[in-house]
Amino acid sequence: MKPADHPEFFERPPPDGRSRESTIVLLSDGRFLHEGEPVQHQGMQRAFAGWVAKHPKDGRFILNNGYDWCYLRVEDTPYFVTSVLAVTPEQLWLELADGSQEPLDPHKLGVRPSGELCVRVKGDAFVAKFSRGAQLAMAPYLSEDSTGRPALSYGHASVPIPSFVETEPRPSASS
Repeated sequence: MKPADHPEFFERPPPDGRSRESTIVLLSDGRFLHEGEPVQHQGMQRAFAGWVAKHPKDGRFILNNGYDWCYLRVEDTPYFVTSVLAVTPEQLWLELADGSQEPLDPHKLGVRPSGELCVRVKGDAFVAKFSRGAQLAMAPYLSEDSTGRPALSYGHASVPIPSFVETEPRPSASS
């Protein structure tokens, strides 16, 4: 059992002389900064990506490794799709920056006005933006429907891709 499993974990004060506020920033391209400098270590990047969560009380983004936690600033989305895997002709899987994989639910896919693909992940709890490489990997599966709107076509299905609208307000860094 990790300390994070305790019901009061998120109510405990930070260690002496520390703060729950951090200088860690998740940039809009999926890279992390610490004290204004890029996090260079790939293992640390992946660990940070796997620790992203929401604080259960205030909804702000946090990094939670199960033993300690801190707030971070998220510039855009908290998760990123890094790869698209065609597991079968009828099922695409997404690999996220934290190394996890999820089946693509075409009904959770959307396109922003900027043309960026986004999808709801982690049981609908978070928005993930497709990296440039992942969005390019989607090209064989993208088409237009009869009205000229984007659609996802694979297997025997073609599903319209709606404009992406986040269904909840983004927590601010100062909330």
